[in-house]
This record gives sequence, structure tokens and C-alpha cells, in this order.
Amino acid sequence: MVIRALFAAIIIVCAGIFANGASSPERVPPRETLATTPINLSGWEGRDLPLADDVAAELGVDDFINRVYLAANAPPVVLYVGYYASQRQGDAIHSPQNCLPGAGWQPVTSDRTMVDVAGRAIPVNRFIIQKGLDRQAVFYWYQGRSRVVASELRNKFWLMLDAARLQRTDGGLVRTITPVSSTPQAAFATLTTFSTALFPYLTSRLP
Repeated sequence: MVIRALFAAIIIVCAGIFANGASSPERVPPRETLATTPINLSGWEGRDLPLADDVAAELGVDDFINRVYLAANAPPVVLYVGYYASQRQGDAIHSPQNCLPGAGWQPVTSDRTMVDVAGRAIPVNRFIIQKGLDRQAVFYWYQGRSRVVASELRNKFWLMLDAARLQRTDGGLVRTITPVSSTPQAAFATLTTFSTALFPYLTSRLP
């Protein structure tokens, strides 16, 4: 509780710095569009899924992909990546912790773990969610400005600090979901395998 309170106080201070730097032009880096993320990822074959216009408008994203990936002897993985060129004017990343319950999915378990992807350990939020009898496993993290973050508080802290020192508020959310067909551990292993195949392609799209 003390750490969270201290972090909240730091964010309030950073918010003042953020406000003072809000008039500076943003530096949006060059990047590849998310649509260029390979359809074939180490044996996973992707297919784009439509996202309703009202949903895309509510999210306020500047670029996104919403795909299902299939591989032999593995359950499907649904990938969503949303990118925001700027988070100064009200458009900001929507946490899955808010969006998933709104769609009727309730968290059963939640924690945070480190996943080794391409020789780099990244923090991810790890959930089991349930709707009726259906259960799904979820990984998600925030990525951008040469950083990967799992914590919402830390993401806000770095957003405000980077706005002041780098004139950048660009960033994205990466979320993967797969059904729990046997055990949660097996579902998490599927997401780890998929994330390992995906991650090398994210740096140029979420710089």
C-alpha cells in the first residue's frame, strides 16, 4: 500500500510536468504499420478479424491489428495490438482489466510474470477469465518508447516522464488470448510460445 501511494504521488508530480510540456510539438517516430506484422509467425498462420467501427472509434486507436492465429496441435490465439501516436488529447490506451469485464468476461486469477522472448525477459500481465463455462488465458503488456511495461501505474509514470523529456506519448497495447482447453498452465505455455514468435516484429511497429 505504501509503495502504491508513493507511486501515485510520483504520478501526480509527473502530471504537472506533463501539463507544462503539453504545448511542445510531439516527436512521433517513423514506424512500420501494424498491418505489416507477418501473417506467418513460426508456423502460426494468421487471419484478420473485423473490428466494428464503433468499437474502433471508442478505442481511439491510430493503428491496430486484430487477428486469430492458428497452428498445428495448438489452440487458436487471438492477437490485438493497438497503437496511439499521441495520448495527450484524451485518446489513451484502454486497460483490458476494464474492457474484458465490460464484454462479460470476469477474472478468475490474475498475476504478473516474466516471459523470455528472443533472449529478453519482458513483464506481462497474466489472467484467466471466464464467461459462463468458457475460460480463456490472457497475456497483455504495454509497449513503446523502447520500453515494455506490465503495470498500469508504471506505464502512466513513464508516459508522463517521456512526454516531458522526449516530447513523446506514443505507445501501444499488446494482448493475446487463447482458450483454456485443458489446464491454465498449458494455455499460458501456448501464449508464451506465440509471444516468443511475435515479439521480434513489434520493435519496428511499436518503437
